[in-house]
Amino acid sequence: MNVAVGPFAAPLHRLRPAMSLLVLAGMPWLAQAQSSIQITPLPEPKHATVTQLGAAELSAGDVQAWLDDAMAKTQRQTPYTGAVAVVVKDGDVVFSHGYGVADAATKTPVDPATSLFRVGAISSLFTWTAVMQLVEQHKLQLDVDINRYLDFAVPPYDGKPMTLRDLMTQTAGFETAVKDLHVRDAGALESNEAWLKRWVPARIYPAGEVPAYSAYGTALAGYIVQRVSGLPFDEYVEKHLFLPLNLLHATFRQPLPTPLQGDMARVTAAMPSIEWINAAPAGALSISGADMARFMIAHLQFGRAGDAQLLDQDTVRQMQGYQRAVIPGLPGTGLGLQRLDHNGQAMLGQRGDAGTFHSIVVLFPDRHTGLFVAFSGADERATLDTLVRSFADRYFPPLPQLRQPTLPSAAAHGAQLAGHYLSSRHPESNIYALHNLLAQSEITVNADGTLRAPMFDRWVGPAHWREIKPYLWLDDSSGHLLGALLQDGHVRMLSIDMLAPTQVYLPIGGWQLASRWMTLLYATLAAFALVALSWPLQALLRRLRPTLTALPDNAMRWQRLSCITALLYLVFAGGWCLMLPRMATGGSLLDLRLRLLQLVGVLAVLGTLAAARYGWTAWRLAGAWWHKLASAVLLLACVAAIVFIGAFHLLSPALHY
Repeated sequence: MNVAVGPFAAPLHRLRPAMSLLVLAGMPWLAQAQSSIQITPLPEPKHATVTQLGAAELSAGDVQAWLDDAMAKTQRQTPYTGAVAVVVKDGDVVFSHGYGVADAATKTPVDPATSLFRVGAISSLFTWTAVMQLVEQHKLQLDVDINRYLDFAVPPYDGKPMTLRDLMTQTAGFETAVKDLHVRDAGALESNEAWLKRWVPARIYPAGEVPAYSAYGTALAGYIVQRVSGLPFDEYVEKHLFLPLNLLHATFRQPLPTPLQGDMARVTAAMPSIEWINAAPAGALSISGADMARFMIAHLQFGRAGDAQLLDQDTVRQMQGYQRAVIPGLPGTGLGLQRLDHNGQAMLGQRGDAGTFHSIVVLFPDRHTGLFVAFSGADERATLDTLVRSFADRYFPPLPQLRQPTLPSAAAHGAQLAGHYLSSRHPESNIYALHNLLAQSEITVNADGTLRAPMFDRWVGPAHWREIKPYLWLDDSSGHLLGALLQDGHVRMLSIDMLAPTQVYLPIGGWQLASRWMTLLYATLAAFALVALSWPLQALLRRLRPTLTALPDNAMRWQRLSCITALLYLVFAGGWCLMLPRMATGGSLLDLRLRLLQLVGVLAVLGTLAAARYGWTAWRLAGAWWHKLASAVLLLACVAAIVFIGAFHLLSPALHY
């Protein structure tokens, strides 16, 4: 059947012979042309670089201009001795620069390639990388009892053991341990293993539930790396992390290796201001900006930097993709990487503090970008957070958003949060628990319904939090978020976005409140002071008025012993006022003083027997109303003091804290 589709449809069959002849005639020419074509494959492209609308170009020139200005402003507001800043993107170093001096004595400028900075808790990123290398080799498992890998026992909590995943997410449940964590004298250093085995801190939370950063927990993971690999921790890191990445200015060793000692940033001419740490895997790393750049590149390029494959791609995805968050609306912790998200931008990293050194490393995995900044001789840690957020706002700004209104429930929900709180990072079972009385904070509700939470001021400045989502508050001036987790209508924990991965605040009440303990303490000390003063006052009155009736010799003896007891309690209290501020840094150097102080406390407690006998004698005398009253007050004060001493473990035979 013929179908006409146009005016030229009918005669097409007549052209076919001619077309065939043309094709045959052109075949030699086509063959010659084809043989001359050369196909050159295109180079493999890097990650696509997309500049957001309104974003500054992330180039060396723009970064330098912005950072130069930011660091100059920081120097004016919170002076530092030296600093280094490094930016990487798509596997390359975009910017690397030193500020100030590395050595205050010689005025040597900071060299980002060689100047070493102590980076505190950032050290843990290398520890967690080492752990994941052994997980890849099936030598470690993330979700089994860690006692499988140890030669000493870590007791379970409520029958539940801890795992490496709990350690990596800072939810192992340890109380804070500070004794000999840091030492000023390198001669006082001991091995990580020896420090760990001195004492296992009590577990005060169930595993996996309450974020509470623990240097002990990170050090424990480093010891597991040592035991499973068969190499000392610092040697393992050098062989399996530093060497593949060609990190020549990085070390966990303490004191520093001789070739690196001249590169250490020194804050003052008199001393290097280095705070050595016994828990080396948790904070002993000294590293240059250039070496940190290569480490960031490896994590941003799915485990690869240059020719080195540090981790498998799946492992890197696992570390970056996992998140254990406990407070709705606030970031949590990945596998060893804290979530530092800002304005919906995924940000992973870690802050680090070591004496007068403060640093931060931040990875933007979706942007294949990393930022590392470290200061020496600085006092202000909040500066780093401001710098990082400004970097994110400049190069990865959020889409324009309308101002979120304050919820009508702000006043009611704020009233639920009002009360007293204590950080999840605190001691509980040892003599340093006394410090908890000084570490409590109170949240109040302002007249306009905003919250006042002074415990966060050191991080975000004076803030007024307004509720923008149910139980999620925003501080407009800083952009930070405060969130709370409620259970059965009561606050279980709360925190802010920059602390939530490693620290939350827990509500306290009743006899946990410092105000109640301090009221009891002040009343008790006042009673002791009155009793102690009554002895010389009575002697003076008897001298002025010889007709006053004196106590019988037996009663007088017990009264004098009671006055001595009151003095002992006063000395004991004064001694703790002097010792408590020193315990976090004094370490074992304070042991003898603590023992002497405890001896005073034991004598005071034993003196309670004398106070009881004084009261028994006074109440059997006719008249003597003053002695009856004084003995009763003294005995009550002694009982109150004993309760206080017991509650805070002040006479504990073990000086672990």
